[in-house]
Amino acid sequence: MANSSLFFNHASLLHLFLKGIFMNKIIITAIASAVALTFSAVSIAQTISEDEYKSEKDKISVEYKSSKEKCSSLAGNFKDICHAEVKGGESVAKAELENKYKPTPKNQYKVNIAKAEANYSVSKEKCDEKGDNAKDVCMKEAKASLIAAKADAKVLEKSTKATSKANEKSAEARLDANNTVNDARKDATTDKTDAKYAVAKEKCNAFADGAKDRCLNDAKTQFGKK
Repeated sequence: MANSSLFFNHASLLHLFLKGIFMNKIIITAIASAVALTFSAVSIAQTISEDEYKSEKDKISVEYKSSKEKCSSLAGNFKDICHAEVKGGESVAKAELENKYKPTPKNQYKVNIAKAEANYSVSKEKCDEKGDNAKDVCMKEAKASLIAAKADAKVLEKSTKATSKANEKSAEARLDANNTVNDARKDATTDKTDAKYAVAKEKCNAFADGAKDRCLNDAKTQFGKK
């Protein structure tokens, strides 16, 4: 089973880390990779018993605390990004554990949402490295990615439920299931389009006067908002 030694599991990497040879961004990448490896290692089996569930839940808590300590040597926004990576890894691991213990479309949906929100949290922290309109655009793009991921997760959940229902019911039930999935896909498309439009509008704030007006009009045309 995974333990804290998965972080910087090569002595040479740890040595270089402590001596400060690697840049902070490379360190964060190494930590993030280790977080993913550690938490995923807690979630290998497809189904687990109640005792295994409790044991792995405790291990996730231990790994979270250990991973969080790895961020303490960093500073500023690099530290914030690291904490977001670790917290996101914990949230995903917990959701995956619940889905292993009680596999359902709803719990799989929660796994996908946890992943989307974890990515969003990290993306927001990375946007802090930017300034002015570039930061605003970055935040809108991060939000758009979150909305898209949540929309896809909802479509997948409804599709899975509808397929299961259709396999057990009549032709009428199958038609109803197809309609449910189609409606979910339409909603997802609308949500994604609105999110992309928000990004486009934010980009227009980099311009002024007539140029900004033209940019906004182009955005409205592109996303069917006129």
